[in-house]
Amino acid sequence: MRILIATDTYPPDVSGSSVFARRLARGLVEYGHEVHVVCSSDSGPRKLVVDPDGVRVHRLPSLPLLIHPPLRFTNPVGASRRVHGLVARIRPDVLHAQDHFTIGRAAIRAAVKSGIPVVATNHFMPQNLTPYIPRPCRPLLAGAAWYDFQRVYRNADRVTAPTPTAAALVRRHCLSRAVEPISCGVDTDAFHPRSGPEASRRALALPDVPTIGYVGRLDADKRLEEPIQALARLPVPVHFVVAGAGACRPRLEKLAADLGIAERTHFLGFVPDAILPEVYAACDVFCMPGIAELQSIATLEALATGLPVVLANAVALPHLVEQGANGFLYPPGDITALTQALLTLLAADRRTMCAVSRHIAERHAARRTVARFDEIYRQLAR
Repeated sequence: MRILIATDTYPPDVSGSSVFARRLARGLVEYGHEVHVVCSSDSGPRKLVVDPDGVRVHRLPSLPLLIHPPLRFTNPVGASRRVHGLVARIRPDVLHAQDHFTIGRAAIRAAVKSGIPVVATNHFMPQNLTPYIPRPCRPLLAGAAWYDFQRVYRNADRVTAPTPTAAALVRRHCLSRAVEPISCGVDTDAFHPRSGPEASRRALALPDVPTIGYVGRLDADKRLEEPIQALARLPVPVHFVVAGAGACRPRLEKLAADLGIAERTHFLGFVPDAILPEVYAACDVFCMPGIAELQSIATLEALATGLPVVLANAVALPHLVEQGANGFLYPPGDITALTQALLTLLAADRRTMCAVSRHIAERHAARRTVARFDEIYRQLAR
């Protein structure tokens, strides 16, 4: 089949949605499909890039997003015309939209007009945006965001979300229809348990001491100040490794310095895919403090590596931990509980936890995700 994936974020953008879109595109190429992606340009000008894996990436003209400069967006003025023209030229058998913003919205409209089946996956919740909005405006923004979402996604033939919690969230707020939970998936071949973290620490020039890890955006909704505050309370020489980029990095570095733990906090910046498995392998424990996670691909990668995890007890993260068996949940904002959970895991025999984490990750293997979407596409195309 000829499949078009429409998304406003795509690598090198750092987000769960962008990572999912690229892995899905690559997996579909392996199935023998012709795969196109339409997304915002990573540099500004419009361009067509054919990735080495065969995915054709159509990048539309973009501008920096003012409230979040690391991301770029396609101006709605002219976007609809460009997307409609692209859909007409590609003539896909199925459109798979990853969001309801500028590009996803225009692509769904073009597909419906042309009689092309539409699959729409939701990776969004208003809490991803509210940290950047004045507090009094947040309830109004949330209501408007869900209303706008409903106006776009009601036109899809199938709607999916990464977890049962994410699917229920969509149904509760705006769509009184079936929403199928399909995991974003994780590459269980690239991310796998290793014999020990020492070699990976040497490869990354990290000290060989007990290490807590985080991978992802460094933005307000990730609440990375919590593990940094917990690190300052740990009575052992533990280090914290942070892989990722984002607007909050200067503030987080200052916090670590103010707490006297700057030398125990390592900000690696953006880490290429080829090196990312090494980052997880260098860690003893993984922490995800975010409170707006509809799944968390980074946590899936940590589980696939066999790491025990400490996760905020929020939204869909509880799906990924068996309390006490492969880690712990903690109440968001409770630094004492987070500190205790980290201490417990660092002192535990983690071999059994490694097996439990890996078993959970296997249930989310990317091959299963690609296979399910392939089935859906074929059903709709028929």
